[in-house]
Amino acid sequence: MEGLTFYSYPSCTSCRRTKAWLKSQDIAFKEQHLFRDTPNTEELKRILSLTTNGIDEILAKRSKEFKKLSINVDEMSVNEFLELVMEKPKLLRRPILTDGEKLVVGYNVEGLRGITNRRKEFSEQIS
Repeated sequence: MEGLTFYSYPSCTSCRRTKAWLKSQDIAFKEQHLFRDTPNTEELKRILSLTTNGIDEILAKRSKEFKKLSINVDEMSVNEFLELVMEKPKLLRRPILTDGEKLVVGYNVEGLRGITNRRKEFSEQIS
C-alpha cells in the first residue's frame, strides 16, 4: 500500500476542508497541486481505474471550464479524455485523495474515514 496522495487546489473550499480534516486526524499525506503539477497520464489512468463511475466521477461537469467546451464526453475515448484533462486540469473535480487502492473525490467525510481508518488499521498491524 502506498501513502496517501492528496490532489488539491489551495483556493478550493472542499480541498481546504479535506486538508483540515486530514490534519485534525493526524493523517500523513503527500499534497500535489492539481494545476501546477497536473497528474501525468499514468497517474490519471490509475485514478480512473479506482473509480466506480469512470470519467463521470472525476470530471467537473458543473465547472465554468467544462461549460465553455461544447463536447460530449461520452463520445470521447479514454485517451482523448486524458489529453483534454492534461491540457485543462480545471476539468478535474477536487480534491482527489487516493492510497493507490481506494479513491475519494470531493469533501466526503465518510469516504475519508474509510480510506484513512484502513491505513491506521494496517499501520497498527505492522507495528
